[in-house]
Amino acid sequence: MKLISIVTGCFNEEDNVDELHARIRAQLERLPAYDYEHIFIDNASTDGTVHKIKALAVRDKRVKLIVNTRNFGHIRSPIHALLQARGDAVIAMASDLQEPPELIPEFIAQWEQGYRVVAGVKPSSQHTTAMSFIRRFFYATIGRISDTRLIPNFTGFGLYDRAVIEVIRQMDDPYPYFRGLIADIGFEHAEIPFVQPRRSRGISKNNFYTLYDMAILGITSHSKIPIRLATMSGFALSALSLLVAIAYLVYKLLSWEQFSVGIAPVLIGFFFFASVQLFFIGILGEYIAAIHTQVLKRPLVVEKERVNFDASPPA
Repeated sequence: MKLISIVTGCFNEEDNVDELHARIRAQLERLPAYDYEHIFIDNASTDGTVHKIKALAVRDKRVKLIVNTRNFGHIRSPIHALLQARGDAVIAMASDLQEPPELIPEFIAQWEQGYRVVAGVKPSSQHTTAMSFIRRFFYATIGRISDTRLIPNFTGFGLYDRAVIEVIRQMDDPYPYFRGLIADIGFEHAEIPFVQPRRSRGISKNNFYTLYDMAILGITSHSKIPIRLATMSGFALSALSLLVAIAYLVYKLLSWEQFSVGIAPVLIGFFFFASVQLFFIGILGEYIAAIHTQVLKRPLVVEKERVNFDASPPA
């Protein structure tokens, strides 16, 4: 029997894990030709999430749990869990019930047709209009500036063949932009659209910083355009400054008595160029920070505990 691994990252999701487990189990029981395992990886939750998953693991030996020593973030922790999966195919999904387990049979059907990657894409969602606009704008922007063609409206929810998981393992990226990584690997993929429902219980763990971190990681990992734009803008603004200086000089020579430069243009120009410099220094800093993260080569996570795994955690 082929083994399907379901990987679910969670942090303070005690209200959702029971329903998520039940819905996933219901879908896999409809597919008796497959065996499965359900791996939860918990980012040091402060509520009763770990207790509830341990209770599930006692009743269902297919449920496995990895507990991290601290919150390693929503980027590193899920990737670590993917690398622990043993399945012939691995399905990644969040634990907030906004990625429907009911798509699992369709994912597996597409995989059996030969697709190494089956991506769940959300062209529409039940979020607020403002958030939907921001997401569409981001996906459109990064899609245009990326060196590789990214999958539009893809957040990581999907199925990945064992070959894809092994390629990710070989890359050994300590802080990967997973959505771009999948596109960069280049396997032919299928897309399954779905409407993302609103969160029914609990609160979103995403905030401005986590969304900004994801956006900047995607840009610095898959595009050189911002850093090149800084260079080109420097040349363009230098040329513009020279032209303005020449124009002022000519105008002053032609109207020596009547024309007074004044201090306002000097202050406006000073603050304008200072802001432009700070903006592009910030972009440069983001690229340097990305290089710094790669050089440190820290582990994705540090495990505190494992439940229902046969082997000990890897060194």
